[in-house]
Amino acid sequence: MSEQTFDELANIHQAQGAAATIDHLISTLRAEKRYHPLFDALLMKKRLELGLPLVRPTALKDVPDDKRDEFEKVYVDSAREVGRLLLEDNAIAQAWNYFRAINEPQQVAAAIEAIADNGSMPDELVEIALFQGVAPVKGLSMYLTSHGTCSTITAFDQISTQLPDAARRACAQVIVRKLYDDLRDNVQHDVARRQPMIEPGQSLRALIAGREWLFADDCYHIDVSHLNAIVRFGRSLDASCPELRLALELAEYGSRLAPQYQYAGNRPFDEFYPAHIQYFKALLDEDREQALDYFRGKIGDDVADTDNQLAAFALVDLLLRLERPGEALELACKYLAASADEFGLSLPELCAQSGRLDLLKTMARSKGDIVNYAAALIGNSNP
Repeated sequence: MSEQTFDELANIHQAQGAAATIDHLISTLRAEKRYHPLFDALLMKKRLELGLPLVRPTALKDVPDDKRDEFEKVYVDSAREVGRLLLEDNAIAQAWNYFRAINEPQQVAAAIEAIADNGSMPDELVEIALFQGVAPVKGLSMYLTSHGTCSTITAFDQISTQLPDAARRACAQVIVRKLYDDLRDNVQHDVARRQPMIEPGQSLRALIAGREWLFADDCYHIDVSHLNAIVRFGRSLDASCPELRLALELAEYGSRLAPQYQYAGNRPFDEFYPAHIQYFKALLDEDREQALDYFRGKIGDDVADTDNQLAAFALVDLLLRLERPGEALELACKYLAASADEFGLSLPELCAQSGRLDLLKTMARSKGDIVNYAAALIGNSNP
């Protein structure tokens, strides 16, 4: 600030008083686009009206309870105004500090979404978009462009469980399609090198059909660890996603790799690619019963065995996704009665979803759960 500005404030204060001084300060800060001190000045104005100390104007500790609601409203309005001004100046990361404070991410998300797909996104915006969950799909797309597949897989693994289902699904669509396109292009190049007259634009499934020589001598066309991870990410997709069929084709490709490149997963995905082929087929309603039988066959008789519980939970989750809650409940009661909470599964909710309040009543009574017992009783008595 110039010496002239300080002198102006002093003169206004002497001639017109405190309120006029703060109003002039606010006007000056707006005109000079000094938005961070503007936020302080806006709150200072309110503190003056409330008769509160003006030093540290953003502090809440010294605001009396009877004045807190009034002060907090101005705090929110001021943060919203300053955040908007910063967005207009394309200072998105700085604006986020204000919108985050008042839990209003929508305007920042819109600003990030408006960044051109072929443009660059600074790391600080990627952090906000992807890792802080403001615009995760856009953030993942930009991160994939700037950091490559390997780093993006690591990033998605870190954040996927924190994302809402819709955002996780949309992120999985981005990364599945990226790997599919890269793999399909690589395979097409290999085929065209040996068969120059090949028709362009074929699917991965069509390209590998009948061409066992593509996999001879332990050959592969994409980083096999990337393929493994992204096929696993495909389980976040559903039948509404076109990328689910691409994930199925990726799994089919993986199933033809040399055994040392087919890394095993936890049961029921110990046969990694064959299991995922069946999983995706179940979601796509391609030989669904055969696919479900595959997963039923992965569950042993010992209900206390951890691997059996993992396999049972995977099938329960799949059945719920297929809107077959009755079958899911039967399986969960047998294998997950004691461990449902560890898997994030609520048996009482599943009983209610399946219309089996009789089972909920019996289960709740056996566990001494008086609350859910009452819910079952009352539910049964409602028309």
